[in-house]
Amino acid sequence: MDNIFKLEFTVRDYELDLQGIVNNAVYQNYLEHARHEFLKSKGLDFNQLHIDGYDAVVIRSEVDYKKSLKSGDTFFVETYASRESRLKIIFHQKIIRTSDQALIIDAKIFAACIHNNRPIEPIFILEKLGLV
Repeated sequence: MDNIFKLEFTVRDYELDLQGIVNNAVYQNYLEHARHEFLKSKGLDFNQLHIDGYDAVVIRSEVDYKKSLKSGDTFFVETYASRESRLKIIFHQKIIRTSDQALIIDAKIFAACIHNNRPIEPIFILEKLGLV
């Protein structure tokens, strides 16, 4: 798929749990940062959207943990978006270890857009993402 955005990372020591692997909650941080960078790559600044009164909020996460990452591992997050309904966008994300191309995480993050605390159909966001 041509629309897949990739962002590279390296695991840092402080992201590990007692087992010496990346803590499960840290993966959510990786996914969130990749979504924000994906939006930037499409001309949408997450912070500016908030300043303008628009907020994309996560309403559901489906995360399948396949394998673990360890200190020093390099990996990338693949992200693309699709439209689930008039009000919902799905961010499809995968975390893949660089060294062996192993699938680490397979996730779907469901988001809705609100403007001044009310759900809206985010037409201008959908247009930027090529979903209209």
